[in-house]
Amino acid sequence: MAAKRIGCQTPTDSVVLPYSKSLGPKAVKLYNMSRQKAMPWQELLAYDMMAVNEEGLWTHSKFGWSVARRNGKSELIEMRELYGLIAGEKILHTAHRTTTSHSSWERLVALLADIGLEEDVDFKTKKQMGLETIEMIGTNGRISFRTRSSKGGLGEGFDLLVIDEAQEYTDDQSTALKYVISDSKNPQTIYCGTPPTVASSGTVFMKLRDNVLQGKTEDVGWEEWSVPHMSDVRDREIWYKTNPSLGIVLTERAIAGELEENDDPVDFNIQRYGLWLRYNQKSAITAEEWNRLKVDSKTVLKGKIYAGVKFGKSGENVCLSVAVKTTDGRVFTEGIDCRSIRDGNSWIVDYLKAMKPNAIWIDGANGQQLLANDLKEAKVKHVVLPTTKEVIAAASAFERGIYEGTICHAAQPAMVQAVTNCEKRSIGSGGGFGYRALKEGIEIALLESNMLAYYPCSTEKEKKPQKVNA
Repeated sequence: MAAKRIGCQTPTDSVVLPYSKSLGPKAVKLYNMSRQKAMPWQELLAYDMMAVNEEGLWTHSKFGWSVARRNGKSELIEMRELYGLIAGEKILHTAHRTTTSHSSWERLVALLADIGLEEDVDFKTKKQMGLETIEMIGTNGRISFRTRSSKGGLGEGFDLLVIDEAQEYTDDQSTALKYVISDSKNPQTIYCGTPPTVASSGTVFMKLRDNVLQGKTEDVGWEEWSVPHMSDVRDREIWYKTNPSLGIVLTERAIAGELEENDDPVDFNIQRYGLWLRYNQKSAITAEEWNRLKVDSKTVLKGKIYAGVKFGKSGENVCLSVAVKTTDGRVFTEGIDCRSIRDGNSWIVDYLKAMKPNAIWIDGANGQQLLANDLKEAKVKHVVLPTTKEVIAAASAFERGIYEGTICHAAQPAMVQAVTNCEKRSIGSGGGFGYRALKEGIEIALLESNMLAYYPCSTEKEKKPQKVNA
């Protein structure tokens, strides 16, 4: 009979400092006294995370790991915290959501009972939502569960800082929390999470990973299961490579079910394969950044006009913008109109026929081909239906233009609203991005039409005057 197949028990990427002694085996033994049993990959990470040097100090003062959802990554936190309580450590467990930290408290209380300890005899608990604690009566070990904020933990001292849901850990929160373990004689911070998604707001976890893998840190350990690039969502070999608990507590059927509910391959690659995208996931254009690019009516325009048309993703609206260079080398952009698709294409055709742009970029699968046909029939030339790669390039150029100040505009209220209420969304297979609205009712197609007009205008090569030698 063939052995049952299980996921890869060793990380795809890891940085672990050399060690000869670890307290991990004690933590695993303690955990295994319950009805739960550590999986091989969890034992490996527990040993690495809890390695100690000759002085008895943690080999890794910081240790992080990333593994796909539903693999049991939080159980490692429970092993570490269970050991810490018995050993008398002061622990601060933080999470992004109050419900997450409360659930962690519930599981640890249940785990203590499961290994034979009794409440009010061996330990005491405080059950107040958002202020949960567990205190050991014999060892004085204590753990507090808190939701993270920019002020959380200030004024308190701990030995172990736990960052659960680390993909949501922000710089402001890090500034507030990193000093809570400064007075400990043997401090440790552990980070547990998944790669950031488009909706994630944290940056600390990604920067930690980058620095560790690039060899820029000391006394820091890191382990992850991941893919280096976008991969086939139905490749079962990758399922087993990136999900160590597959075949143990996670099933192929469960992953197949996720595919039926998730038609976004980028999100699946992040959530199930551990893909780390190369850009900051949540990077809205601020009002300050956009407003500093405002110009007055004295700005002199020159050169040819470029147009961008974007059919909204909702299928309700279509937006038209134009761009033209200024005498000082910038690109002036302006939204012309945003109308319901029910109004047809005639208003766009009439405008473009009169303006005769040097290029017309049209994006949006729900209308671009029909508009292209209408423009062809009206004998309007220079129509471009950009590829995904070209749309990604346009988005990157637009962002760079904002940061470098090569874009200028007249601060149209509708455009200001769209630009300053956007966030990035993943598109393509190489870590590219576009934009989407942060608030309901804002038509992000207005921003993207602006982007489509800006890009060809910004990349236009000026013709040099021809020299005539006498």
